[in-house]
Amino acid sequence: FSPLIMKVLIVGSGGREHALAWKAKHSQLVTEIYVAPGNGGTSNEEGVTNVEIVANDIDRLVSFAKENQIDLTIVGPEVPLVKGITDKFESLGLNCFGPSRKAAQLEGSKEFMKDFLTRHGIPTAEYESFSDLELAIKHLQRSKVPLVIKADGLAAGKGVTVAQSYAEAEKAIRECLEKKSFGDAGNKVVIEEFLEGEEASFIVLTDGKTVLPFASSQDHKTRDNQDKGPNTGGMGAYSPTPVVTS
Repeated sequence: FSPLIMKVLIVGSGGREHALAWKAKHSQLVTEIYVAPGNGGTSNEEGVTNVEIVANDIDRLVSFAKENQIDLTIVGPEVPLVKGITDKFESLGLNCFGPSRKAAQLEGSKEFMKDFLTRHGIPTAEYESFSDLELAIKHLQRSKVPLVIKADGLAAGKGVTVAQSYAEAEKAIRECLEKKSFGDAGNKVVIEEFLEGEEASFIVLTDGKTVLPFASSQDHKTRDNQDKGPNTGGMGAYSPTPVVTS
């Protein structure tokens, strides 16, 4: 494709996709921008067109990309990445920015990610994984609070509880394994050691060989002020974060 007539498709419906569309709009390399499905913010951006295709409908996204001769598809949400949208696009000769299905498992399963870190000697909090409610409760009774209880799969950022008491930890475990509040995403839970301190993200861009570092960032997931309330997919973020000094 010619970089002078690049058509871009952005997949997702959040603030992240709005930011990507806004940034793409300012590039001289981009002439057409579509967002599937987009949101109210993207619909108000001049030069940006919302497309009524949900982010998880990979077949329809492929068809749209083919029919509209999209030069580059950028995927925001985790679910289509875990379902293999990048693999599908690239197998059909369509350029798609996002990790492969295998790489996306680091986000798609907390147990897989923790096992990966342990296997490769990358520091991480102590943890155990459970699919059996009784065994999970027995492990809880042997542990010290606070603890972090995590639904294994994708739960829209809402599957993590920092439990300050045994009662809170047991409730979070039962929400996953007994009440099935997160569906299949909660078929397993990861019970993790609580680490005191500030959390920061350090994101890099890589093709598997070369690494391009971005600035540090810090997102805030709890719904209420003063870091209170249940977790959300994200209430806001800023970059760079002063907690990362070098």
